[in-house]
Amino acid sequence: MKGIHQSSMAVRSFIVMACVVIVLAGIKAASPIVVPFVLSAFLAMICNPAIRLMCRFKIPKALSVMLLMLFIVLLGLWLASLVGSSINEFSKQLPVYRAQLIEQFAWVLDKLQSFNIHISRQKVLEYFDPGMALSMTTNMLSGVGSVMANLFLIILTIVFMLFEAQDMPKKLHLALDDPDMRLKQIDKFLHSVNQYMMIKTLVSLATGIIVGIGLTIIGIDYALLWAVIAFLFNYIPNIGSIIAAIPAVLLAFIQFGPGAAGATGLLYLGTNMVMGNVIEPKFMGKGLGLSTLVVFLSLIFWGWLLGSVGMLLSVPLTMVVKIGMESSQSGMWLAILLSDNVEVAEDKMSELDANPQSENALLANEHTIKQDNGAE
Repeated sequence: MKGIHQSSMAVRSFIVMACVVIVLAGIKAASPIVVPFVLSAFLAMICNPAIRLMCRFKIPKALSVMLLMLFIVLLGLWLASLVGSSINEFSKQLPVYRAQLIEQFAWVLDKLQSFNIHISRQKVLEYFDPGMALSMTTNMLSGVGSVMANLFLIILTIVFMLFEAQDMPKKLHLALDDPDMRLKQIDKFLHSVNQYMMIKTLVSLATGIIVGIGLTIIGIDYALLWAVIAFLFNYIPNIGSIIAAIPAVLLAFIQFGPGAAGATGLLYLGTNMVMGNVIEPKFMGKGLGLSTLVVFLSLIFWGWLLGSVGMLLSVPLTMVVKIGMESSQSGMWLAILLSDNVEVAEDKMSELDANPQSENALLANEHTIKQDNGAE
């Protein structure tokens, strides 16, 4: 019997893994459709509190949605214009920047030659090409821009989601088998993700403003572009701020030398340390409940699956998976692996075991009753 049970568990695990692979392959293949929908859902979560705030001031909901969508469209067009014009200007100035880069490295090359170490200027341009630093960020922006090409579809989806936002929890409440327990889980999920997106947006906006003001004071070219990049890339955990800082620091070195590059690096480092380690945790409370390793791996996974948008939304998407896994005993093992606090995860598992209304507890009770009836 024990061998048969282990064999059935192995077959079940294999089937589950195969289903996961098939689902992921389907999502990857359907990414042109999935990515705009996912982006629309999270934009709707960000916009929903603003809609409710405007409704409190007696502004009709339809007018509130139209005004907010108009703002998003104008903001998107402004960002596209800013990025496009800045990249074109940078491309025109690229030969000048390369010449300035050689001048800044001239004393280093002369010093190395005194030690009989000869490095050609062409090699310096290959390793420290300002065009490479910009292309690394423009590739990320182009991934987001390709999604924004479906701007009409995204705006239309957001509008419908905002109109359905008030009634959706009630529909889910009536549709689910265990409405009381499931509604609590849905409310917890919506509150967690909405809180994360709102706080992250405000922190990213403050980061972009501080970086833009600091770069303007230093005198770096295209300070507004680097501020927008700092705002967008702040959504990407761990490495987003580093990627955003590279082109600005390199440009500061080209324009003004090592001193300005060091000041620019300190500006990015200080801003992200204060915002990421002081301001953001203060407003997010105990945090996301995700370990640092999971946050980094989720960045790689969602970036592979959904591209640049997946990298921007890697943390909230992982939170969705974690909260969903916490609602059942069969998925609690994955929630524990994703958690940053094993004790909290164990407490949640104990609560789930003790909850007689949970789906797994009901199934276990039915199984026990059938066994008792069979024994009689």
